[in-house]
Amino acid sequence: MSEPTGRTSRRQLLKTAGVVAAFTIVPRHVLGGQGQTPPSERLNVAGIGAGGRGGDDINEIAKGANIIALCDVDLRPEHRDRTTIPKFPNAKVYQDFRRMFDEMDKQIDAVIVGTPDHTHAVAAMAAIKRGKHVFCEKPLAHSVGEVRALMKAAKEHNVVTQLGNQGHSFDTIRTFCEWIWDGAIGNVHTIQCGCNAVNTGMDRLSRMGDKEEVPAGLDWDLWLGPAQERPYHSFYLPGRWRGWVPFGNGTIGDWVCHVVDPVFWALDLGAPRTVRAEVKDYDPKAQADVFPRGDIITFEFPAHGKRGPITLVWHSGTERIPVPKELEPERVSKAITTGAYVYGDKGVIMYGSHGAGGVRLIPETAMKAYNRPEQKIPRVKNHHDDWLRAIREGRKAGSDFSYGGPLTELAMLGVIALKLPGTKLQWDGAAARFTNSDAANQHLNPPYRKGWNL
Repeated sequence: MSEPTGRTSRRQLLKTAGVVAAFTIVPRHVLGGQGQTPPSERLNVAGIGAGGRGGDDINEIAKGANIIALCDVDLRPEHRDRTTIPKFPNAKVYQDFRRMFDEMDKQIDAVIVGTPDHTHAVAAMAAIKRGKHVFCEKPLAHSVGEVRALMKAAKEHNVVTQLGNQGHSFDTIRTFCEWIWDGAIGNVHTIQCGCNAVNTGMDRLSRMGDKEEVPAGLDWDLWLGPAQERPYHSFYLPGRWRGWVPFGNGTIGDWVCHVVDPVFWALDLGAPRTVRAEVKDYDPKAQADVFPRGDIITFEFPAHGKRGPITLVWHSGTERIPVPKELEPERVSKAITTGAYVYGDKGVIMYGSHGAGGVRLIPETAMKAYNRPEQKIPRVKNHHDDWLRAIREGRKAGSDFSYGGPLTELAMLGVIALKLPGTKLQWDGAAARFTNSDAANQHLNPPYRKGWNL
């Protein structure tokens, strides 16, 4: 199979005000030690969401950039102490990213967005419209409409973007692509994949009527952002929002950008033709606020280029990935619970999460017999460094929004299918609409709360 085009293309050198103001190139041997980024090339970066994955991203970006501002809506002492805020005493701290931009716009070159899913789009869009480069945690957004809007804005404002699916920069995802393009398993026709994490608020639905006071230091109104108004409850945060439909995208939203990334790249999957969800013990109307404990979502992709049609079956939570007959009996007990089995007409490849970790042909006899091809795709240092280098070099990062957006959209389509289980939804990717379901189309771009917009 031939290598998809456009993955390593370069943009013209960016000339946004943020980049021009950030540095004047000086030779590395003059200002920087060996392997280090010279001070003259360090960008000024702001972080929106200073804990959890956002905090991890900030720490990584700080190795090659200046962290000059940090924003987090939850400044309770017990939460603040667990964020990156204490690590960067010279960074100005905010609760409202809009105020941060108003006051520090000219000082900020780039922004990291590591908030809950439902506020990714508003924060990223605010940065993009100001000409800031953006690193946004996955999934890129909370709806198809938001994904499309961010992709369009990033292109119009000519900023360098990166989705936070760090496995896209691993060596193993490149190895997987090279094997697929080499024909290691022939023509791929089926992918069985998923993640066994259970992200649901099901067990807390009965407590939604409980009343709790908003703790001092948490700005609940800002935490809600564009989501519809509702009372505060401690079972939403921190970190528990993924299982709640208004704020997160369940297991599929949390993991598709990791697990599906290798096949999305190698097979140039693009938009699916159909999507259908199967669930057990779940009422999408009575339990609309939460995700099911487990689900199976089937995507059908049309033939493209030299490859034929492909069926991808996603398994979340309690619904586990089927074990292929090709896996040796002694290895069945260690079958993957997060990752994928990729079936071709000449064999099977398996891999784990994050950049096709542990990629290999099965059974082991097939792996030993395979004559591995030479490396074809350039390797990179890591995901965060790739983004910073892309900004300095005026090129696309590996998982920029033009790639990470369509990848995220798969998860968003799966979330919509969960609201209409059993219905085979027909998707028109070019028109961004379902052709056989007005009910499904109602979920493509949910309305924002008054006072919020993109």
